[in-house]
Amino acid sequence: MKTTPRSEKLVRKQFLISTRQIEKLNWLAKDEGTSVAQMVRQAIDTYNPNTAAISGLDASELMELASERLKEAITSTQKANRAVSKTLKKLSTRSI
Repeated sequence: MKTTPRSEKLVRKQFLISTRQIEKLNWLAKDEGTSVAQMVRQAIDTYNPNTAAISGLDASELMELASERLKEAITSTQKANRAVSKTLKKLSTRSI
């Protein structure tokens, strides 16, 4: 877990979160053996807006996305296998 260096100045901020979020933060902090404030700092440090769109998907949407990517990978692999087979066939006929 990344910790805030003691030399880094911390600034007090106030924000509103739901009761559910407070409960989740308390549970996560206890599970990680750290403070809620440290959990919030860690979440901010690790947030990446480029992956936020994927993390916002529900389970069925994630399964659909995984299924689509798997189908693309299978199609690509089959195409590559056909190209390799074709090349090997050409090479084997040249050896004769």
